[in-house]
Amino acid sequence: MQYLQLMGFGPDGWGRDMLAATGMTVAVSIAGFFGGIVLGCLSAAAKFSRFTFLRLIAEFYTTVFRGVPDLLIIYLFYFGSSSVISTVAALFGAQGFVSAPALLIGALAIGVVSGAYQTQVFVGAVNALAKGEIEAARACGMTPFLMFRRIVLPQAVRFAIPGVGNVWQLVLKESALISVIGLVELMRQSQIGAGSTRQPFSFYLTAGALYLLITFVSGFGFRALERRAMRGVRRAA
Repeated sequence: MQYLQLMGFGPDGWGRDMLAATGMTVAVSIAGFFGGIVLGCLSAAAKFSRFTFLRLIAEFYTTVFRGVPDLLIIYLFYFGSSSVISTVAALFGAQGFVSAPALLIGALAIGVVSGAYQTQVFVGAVNALAKGEIEAARACGMTPFLMFRRIVLPQAVRFAIPGVGNVWQLVLKESALISVIGLVELMRQSQIGAGSTRQPFSFYLTAGALYLLITFVSGFGFRALERRAMRGVRRAA
């Protein structure tokens, strides 16, 4: 009963705060995830480019942001951008440290990290295409754009969905790291509640359950999307 009162929606309950923090977690995760899709598509296209410098840039991007710890990336983005903002603000008479918006920095940090992983997913999806179909399209005189739109993109998306779903799970877990820069998402709210009530187990257990709920719902959505993408495709027995 004490737990239900603690996590309830009464005057002394933390239910509304935990739900609001869950919404913030979903928001920053979605923003970072779709930002990563954009970066991943651009980086994957660069890896298939005939220009060497574009391939080198894409390789450097994926190597760095997959190799450097995510928490360090968040710190670099936050303090680096805040230093720039503080310098610009000082030109207009402002004094002291001016911090960057935590939500924006969190979404950008998650976006560039997830983009590095999604690059590899998209590259693998394109490489999974049957070479004969590409050769047949070229033999038919298709332009590169027409071949991409009719052959490469539909099938690459189909192959990429499972990998993209795994990246989403990583993004959701990475969102907990954004609490270090002050964004009140699910992990940060759990820390606040645990410190205020001295009942950390209740708050962290609830946070774990909410993370699992988000994972279950999003996993169901990705599985449904995968089934839809695989309609009409014969599976191996």
